[in-house]
Amino acid sequence: MSQISTKDEPQWANPGALGLAAFGLNTVLLQIHNIGWIDSYMPLIYGIFWGGIAQVIAGIIDGKRGDTFGLTAFCSYGLFWIGIAMAFVFQWTGVVTLDNSGLAWTFIMWAVFTFFMMIGTLKMTFVHFFVFASLVILFGLLAAHKFGAISAVPAGIEGLFCGAASAYGAAAVIINGKFGRTVLPMGRMLK
Repeated sequence: MSQISTKDEPQWANPGALGLAAFGLNTVLLQIHNIGWIDSYMPLIYGIFWGGIAQVIAGIIDGKRGDTFGLTAFCSYGLFWIGIAMAFVFQWTGVVTLDNSGLAWTFIMWAVFTFFMMIGTLKMTFVHFFVFASLVILFGLLAAHKFGAISAVPAGIEGLFCGAASAYGAAAVIINGKFGRTVLPMGRMLK
């Protein structure tokens, strides 16, 4: 039996700014660690809350708004952050021992997922496309690192571009929305 509402449903805000900021800035923080500029594990701790929970919230809001892409992307990458952070927490507490090949294959599966999500961005903006395309490359570099082929530094450097593009997208959503016009262009892709 369906409910008939006599009141208008509240309009949900655009969760893109939250999701892009949470993904982008947490990604930058982790890449700063991968490059070796910080020794702190704050990127993984924040990965649970900002990179993880905040993105899941953004994804749920996108789902409520009827956006399958946003629901899938934000919830998936939010859960990625929670999963990777918890894997390291479990290792630190002696619950599991992480192996490099297992991490490498995990990154490969995420690269596959990200690749088909990237195809969806062809109907969005250049910023979205760049974030997803650079993330495919980042997952590939992280897999190569875990297989022992390269150091973490190339992944860290490339990841700075991925995270910065996502943070730029968040800034564009906020600033363009508040000014009611394009202040920070995102570049339209295919129509």
